[in-house]
Amino acid sequence: MEREAEVELARKLMAGEPEAFDRFVEHFRARIFHYSWLMCGQREDAEEVAQETLLRVFENFDQLHEAARVRPWVFRIAKNTCLMKRRRSTFAPRVELSLDDFLPAMDHDGGHRSLQIADWSAVPERQMLQSELKQALDRAIGALPEHYRSILLLRDVEELSTMEAAQILDLTEDVVRTRLHRARLAVRRSLDEYLRSGGLAPVAGGPPGGK
Repeated sequence: MEREAEVELARKLMAGEPEAFDRFVEHFRARIFHYSWLMCGQREDAEEVAQETLLRVFENFDQLHEAARVRPWVFRIAKNTCLMKRRRSTFAPRVELSLDDFLPAMDHDGGHRSLQIADWSAVPERQMLQSELKQALDRAIGALPEHYRSILLLRDVEELSTMEAAQILDLTEDVVRTRLHRARLAVRRSLDEYLRSGGLAPVAGGPPGGK
């Protein structure tokens, strides 16, 4: 229903209905900010990216020819804006970690050691909704290398299709599937460690990824 609502908003904007403007901004602002925060790693950068993205969206709205494509179109603009911001930002990380840092290590025989996953079914549903665990998830996503993080955000957070994510990132669908699988495994491992440790205290300042 959410996708249908934003498509309808896009149709109204394409038809020149001014009252749709505020509703469109209200709908997308938080989503773009959350995406930008996890991609950029700093609130200051994310706020600028969200504002600049929305500005570019409305400056170029005539380039949107299909209302049904509004979400991938908006997040392609957000992705490009975030990349430009990271290149000139003092918060941009000097070194991107390898995904190998998050995946199971090799054993002496050259094979991957099995990944021990905690029993998530034993975690009360209310705990899954706690802000502390939400922060742990954001931190796990924010710690991923950028080319894995971007795919996970588009597919699992923004719920875009594999095809849409591939078009936004200029990748093949097979590459998107492969990287998404590896990113999910890395995040699962990070959350597994969080649950096994009994939880960590929330860290002020948001998800990692910045200086």
